[in-house]
Amino acid sequence: MPSHVSADRPAAQPPGRGSVEALISQTRRLRGDVDAVRRDTRGDGSDPRDRWQRALYDLALHQLNDLDEHLAQLRDGPAPPAPGPETGPAGRSAPADLPHGALLSRVGSAEWNLLTDEASWSGELYQILGRDPAAPALTLDELPALVLDDDRPGLTAMVTACLVDAQPIDGEFRVQRSDGHVRTVHMMGEPVLGGDGSTASMWAVLRDVSELRRSQRTVRETRDSMPGPRRGGFPRFGRGPRGTLAPAPGRGALRMPRRGQGVLDVAARHLPSGSGSLPGGDWYDALDLSDGDTLLSVGDLTGHGVAVASGMTMLLGAVRGMAMAGAQPGQLMTMLNQLLDATVQPALGSAVCCRYRPETRTLSWAQAGHPAPLLFRDGTGCVLSAPDGVLLGATSGAGYGQAEVTLEPGDLLLLHTDGLLPGHSAADSLDRLLGLSPRFGAAPTAQDCVGAVIEEFGESEREDEACVLIARVSE
Repeated sequence: MPSHVSADRPAAQPPGRGSVEALISQTRRLRGDVDAVRRDTRGDGSDPRDRWQRALYDLALHQLNDLDEHLAQLRDGPAPPAPGPETGPAGRSAPADLPHGALLSRVGSAEWNLLTDEASWSGELYQILGRDPAAPALTLDELPALVLDDDRPGLTAMVTACLVDAQPIDGEFRVQRSDGHVRTVHMMGEPVLGGDGSTASMWAVLRDVSELRRSQRTVRETRDSMPGPRRGGFPRFGRGPRGTLAPAPGRGALRMPRRGQGVLDVAARHLPSGSGSLPGGDWYDALDLSDGDTLLSVGDLTGHGVAVASGMTMLLGAVRGMAMAGAQPGQLMTMLNQLLDATVQPALGSAVCCRYRPETRTLSWAQAGHPAPLLFRDGTGCVLSAPDGVLLGATSGAGYGQAEVTLEPGDLLLLHTDGLLPGHSAADSLDRLLGLSPRFGAAPTAQDCVGAVIEEFGESEREDEACVLIARVSE
């Protein structure tokens, strides 16, 4: 599997056939030894400890069978295309069905290209997931349709963390095949980055671990049936999937180490949608720049799905890179618009970007079809007058204005995306936000102010995700 560091990195060469044959021979000898010890185990099954030992032997044999199958596949390589009615598009062959009770027949693999929205599956993966090999491979947006409802949020979180934060995937979920059987699938994957640093594709290998999990449950149940206290020497099995990761908590890093008069106390929060649907493109970010300024931004790339999450990551990286290079907010928005206009997949986005200079307490900002920041001072709030700016990606060659305001010690700035208050008009949402002014004045920190927003809006059942960022000028 290619490393997520670079798509251009050469793949490691597989081990020689002789070394793999030696590993297969060692595995089979060990499997025979374990089976011999298992057969010599005394007892008629009435003793709980005997039942636990036999279940543990069975589990060890399952795992050795698993290892034998993997090594054999490594030796033989991918299955060659087989002509005939069972061969699907692009020469995919459909392997024979798994025998009942088999731990695993083959390992399936997949690649999802996020730039072209193309998916490529091995024939083994079609068999594992119970799909017709003549059907097109499912995209990452379509894959959750096979997954049980309870496991979809975990899969979505894993894929989002992989594409947004370049984290490797390592987790499990259950799928319902077309024959009605439910299988447990273990998935491992990595992102592949393109030349511009954005995620270009994702590779994954998937295997059916249903029988393995069933054996582990048997071990656990027989162990728990033994009388008396559980001793420390008894191994524990059946650990749940590791893939139920929480989504990235806001798509940005809030590390504001500076202290002193005029610097910002910053806090933010990402509010997920109530439906647990595919990830959206909302983000927030705060970053200390090399010249002493502070960058604040929030935005929203329209749509849902992993392709949108990947596009959002690209956009956020571009914002940071251009700000570090010295681009002012108006210029930065102009270049972001050019970037979206030049992407392979058309996209629309809104954003507001602020650059704050603590020495003069000057805030320069620009917006692209996005709600303007709110300024709270001396117990009252107002909306900053917005400079000109259309949605990113809407108009080629669009220009973006820039505004400037001088902040005072104790001032509070609130940036948000438009999904903060679902089911209400923009005017109603604005009134409720401005109505929080007394609570903001009494709150000691920016984090407490974010907590007040969450208490006011966070419990609402929203169809879309939202972000809120608060920055307070220190006194």
